[in-house]
Amino acid sequence: MGKGIIVHLRSMYIDIHTHLNLRAFDEDVDMVITRSLDAGVRMINVGTQVETSRRAGILADQYEAGVYATVGLHPTHTSSGFHDAQETHGEHDTDPGEVFNYSVYKELALHPKVVAIGECGLDYYRDPSDEDIQKQIEVFEQHIALANEVGKPLMLHIRSGKKGNAYQDACSILKQQARVLGDSHFFAGSVEDAQRFWDMGYSTSFTGVLTFTHDYDAVVQAAPKVLIHAETDAPYATPKPYRGTRNEPLHVREVVKKMAELRGVSIEEWQAQLVENAHTLFGV
Repeated sequence: MGKGIIVHLRSMYIDIHTHLNLRAFDEDVDMVITRSLDAGVRMINVGTQVETSRRAGILADQYEAGVYATVGLHPTHTSSGFHDAQETHGEHDTDPGEVFNYSVYKELALHPKVVAIGECGLDYYRDPSDEDIQKQIEVFEQHIALANEVGKPLMLHIRSGKKGNAYQDACSILKQQARVLGDSHFFAGSVEDAQRFWDMGYSTSFTGVLTFTHDYDAVVQAAPKVLIHAETDAPYATPKPYRGTRNEPLHVREVVKKMAELRGVSIEEWQAQLVENAHTLFGV
């Protein structure tokens, strides 16, 4: 039955991509989750490595409703590189990288509250080597195969950089291999990039960045209303008026508010649309 908290059955909001399973929330995760659920905010905690994927499932188990999980290996964790102290515990400044273990991730993916596979994809932002990009592609393809096998959508992390347009590359791979749909989270591409996903039936989601830049206004406005989501990516990308503090699912309300403004619709109408969209893709 979980922790016995009251969950609003008609949740007004859903944060489709957050990370309460990361180290940044070690000290107060229950308080943060309870605060969100009491305000009618449901959430999907997204795995980035096997450790955080397992943690996401554990958190989902602790609550009767309103808390869900994904399992996956973030593309930047497929090779050694920068270690983010907010994410996982580590003694060194360098992330050693993780080898994707298909059988382990499959076992985690079969959990009934795991609603997607990922976050997975391609990340060119830190100028990876050609060898590192090849690893990212191979692991991305393994995630796609797993999603196909278990019949769950993909939670995509895609970020372009000096090595090229990761959105275009990812779409090419998805077209060839994926038999499931998915979402391109924290979308930061152009309308043309987004259109590639929408044409395949994939959605795009947006964070609190919308509250302090106009870079993605046109994408939000152009998106088909059934192929768009709101997220926090907490503890990152805190929206106004909370910038400078740790982000949390409760702040998805600011993202929804800004999206409704950009779309020229009422907050209530947009809330209902986003909840319906999340149910359609993730079954939550």
